Amino acid sequence: NHQGKMALLAWQEETGIELVQINGQRRYGGPPPGWVGGPPPAGTEVYIARLPQDIYENTLIPLFQSVGMLYEFRLMLTFSGLNRGFAFARYASPQDARRAIDSLHRYQLRPGCTIVVCWSTQKRELVLSGLGMWVSQQELEVRLQLVTEGICSVTLHNSPYQGQAKLAVLKYKSHEAAALARKALMEGNLRLREAGIRVDWLDSQLKKKLQQLCEEEPLSISVQGGNNLAVPGPGAPCLPLEDVLECLNMLCGKLCLGKPVFLIKCVLVKPSGWQKFRYQVVIPGFQVLVTDFTWVFSDRHGPSEFNKAKVAAALRTLQLL
Repeated sequence: NHQGKMALLAWQEETGIELVQINGQRRYGGPPPGWVGGPPPAGTEVYIARLPQDIYENTLIPLFQSVGMLYEFRLMLTFSGLNRGFAFARYASPQDARRAIDSLHRYQLRPGCTIVVCWSTQKRELVLSGLGMWVSQQELEVRLQLVTEGICSVTLHNSPYQGQAKLAVLKYKSHEAAALARKALMEGNLRLREAGIRVDWLDSQLKKKLQQLCEEEPLSISVQGGNNLAVPGPGAPCLPLEDVLECLNMLCGKLCLGKPVFLIKCVLVKPSGWQKFRYQVVIPGFQVLVTDFTWVFSDRHGPSEFNKAKVAAALRTLQLL
């Protein structure tokens, strides 16, 4: 493929176009030269497939620029330098992306070779299966941050399938970040005690099953060390928020950490009175983002549901510290 690579280099020198190669892909733009303003909105990226492996940006970029303004073009590459048969083109507007699909889908690049051009699905969620019961969410988050970039959240679930202990749903900030993370994880960069860990895109069927499990009535919550804490039922006493926060602040002071910041949001309210809260606790100087879900019961007596959730978040943080 020496001739194709030399043609690509000659085209770069002639046009002055810069291509950046990283993590198994080569990128143009993002933003391109002369771009003013922020990135384009959602719905502006197209997926290109069935590319001959010896065709490069010197052919593809002019072709896809001919139908609209390109913001970014990403060509996936093999270790030997051939393309992997697919690419992504992001346009300045949804109208340009639509024009690319209308004009270039089934376009014949060479005799007997027609390409596929369609909307990019923009998947951002991966599922990591085959995890043991010992795996904690916080440890998994730290390890994933070391080997992937752009991760937004990690949620552990008991597997809905027999014979499997746990699985984790990983959400990334973009489809590109998720695709690069999937590649890194498939290459075995995540170091956990168990073998046989699998990673794939989260499909709609599994996502629905996990949502159904999350909506069930809570019975217990898992804590580090393998113990279980019963979720307080109606009328059960709740530790005073001020006392828990005082303990947490004192411990953070002793460890020379900053003051914890709580982000708490109610995500589900059930007719029976149970409310599900998602919490995040950020501590300056502490590398782990404490994030999880907790259930509280609305009994109209004692502390508010928000304060009960804050107590659960503070107790969880104390355990980790």
